[in-house]
Amino acid sequence: MTASSATSPILWQTPRVRLLGGDVDAVTAEAVMAYTAECVIAGQRAIVANHNLHSLYLVRRDAEMAAFYAMADLVEADSTPLIAWGRLLGRAIGREHRATYLDWRELFWRTACEQNWRVFYLGGAPGVAAKGAEAIRKRWPTVQIEVLDGYFDMDDPVADGRVLEEVKAARPDVLFVGMGMPRQERWIARHYRQLGPCVTFSVGAAFDYEAGAVPTPPRWTGQIGLEWLYRFATQPKRLFTRYFVEPWSLIGPALGDLAGSPTLPSRL
Repeated sequence: MTASSATSPILWQTPRVRLLGGDVDAVTAEAVMAYTAECVIAGQRAIVANHNLHSLYLVRRDAEMAAFYAMADLVEADSTPLIAWGRLLGRAIGREHRATYLDWRELFWRTACEQNWRVFYLGGAPGVAAKGAEAIRKRWPTVQIEVLDGYFDMDDPVADGRVLEEVKAARPDVLFVGMGMPRQERWIARHYRQLGPCVTFSVGAAFDYEAGAVPTPPRWTGQIGLEWLYRFATQPKRLFTRYFVEPWSLIGPALGDLAGSPTLPSRL
């Protein structure tokens, strides 16, 4: 737990729920924005992560993923099926607690403009992040945003160091890292302590959606738990294993949920 989670009134009031071997915070999109603003005003570092079935599969197999989630201050529920499982078990989480980039993006950009946040996005193929930023500027002309593509060798100290220095030089209030799981989480875990006081989000293909490089699922699909099906229909080869093989590995954690405590005293 970092300093920001230890002092945040919002997180103290937020139940943390354990589901399928991972911890998620029952936060709304509005609470995520309020927490971000709270940290920016205080000049505090924070990590906002998210859990879905894919991350819950990976975190059991990747030590750097596990380290990332141990560092996270706030963990959004990025999965309607995960929330439905929690509701079935009587956990303190509901449909209103589904919070991820596509759910809160307009609220975020409006808040960023109102509060003059400096935003940096790291990720995407060459040119995609710039195109996504341009789409955002058309909707929000006063936004302050810089971008850098995510096509670099994280294990090359020179290339990785150059990227880190460019991010640090921008002095963002909010840093979005969108390089896909588990690469984005590994990068954040490796460099978080070297970054300035900013709120760091792992956001996957956020700017791929903004740029139109990947079809954006209609928001109603997320509300009824069918967003995964839309994604699979558009990228079946890439997502078959994720949606039809990986979930079977969560049977053990699901059985653990049936016998476990519903809510964790995680803020103590």
